Amino acid sequence: MLKAETRYAIDPEHAKTLGTEDLRKNFHVGGLFADDEIKLVYSHYDRLILGSAVPTKGALTLEALAETGTDTFLERREMGVLNIGETGTITVDGETFEIAKGEVLYVGMGSGAVEFSGAGRFYILSAPAHHKYPTTLIREADAKRVELGSPETANERVIIQLLHPDVCKSCQLVMGYTQFKPGSVWNTMPCHVHDRRMEAYLYFDVKDDNRVFHFMGEPAHTRHMVVANEEAIISPPWSIHSGAGTGAYTFCWAMAGDNVDFTDMDMVPMAELR
Repeated sequence: MLKAETRYAIDPEHAKTLGTEDLRKNFHVGGLFADDEIKLVYSHYDRLILGSAVPTKGALTLEALAETGTDTFLERREMGVLNIGETGTITVDGETFEIAKGEVLYVGMGSGAVEFSGAGRFYILSAPAHHKYPTTLIREADAKRVELGSPETANERVIIQLLHPDVCKSCQLVMGYTQFKPGSVWNTMPCHVHDRRMEAYLYFDVKDDNRVFHFMGEPAHTRHMVVANEEAIISPPWSIHSGAGTGAYTFCWAMAGDNVDFTDMDMVPMAELR
């Protein structure tokens, strides 16, 4: 079963007027993972699509989506899929890939139907593309790893870059995930913005009784949303995107926009935050 919804872009002045409910309606994505469903959210920020596939009783097939206006889903798009569950399989153009937890499958523009099966919990990200790059399975051992932070600042973490120019070519999708060491909870502080591309966050491996406080908004007008396990945030280009949890957690980050330079960000001094 395929379900889809659309989220429209709003400007920062409008965002300042939103209360908690409307803030969540525009930027928070809950209930994303549902058994035996493909659920997609079409965002008007850089036309990024995020979603999930959870095949518990049989295979699920993603072939077309009315919102793209194309005959097939990947006719003019590329896609990255992260497995956050047990080992599963994805079949693309007759080739089947076995994907363990923490691995990503990049699927190039022009590919046909994509079939999900097995015990995986698949997180889907897709953006418009201009060139066909080969479908590639990216294992955790292939990733570029960046160790950051320290216990003293409660942000000791490793950034695992999977869909990244140094690992796998893509048109505009850049994605990976960040894991925190026990006792560390702060992500990306001091924070940054990058007006040249949007970002989406999926928080996972969050314990049932824990929560993550996701901070967004312009640097001088910050807001927050409370996020539980397997919930996502759509982060507009004009917004900061930081988080602090009540315990260690993992989050998948994905970007789409003008470039694939992971370091393209405008840092915000702590003194400017409000």
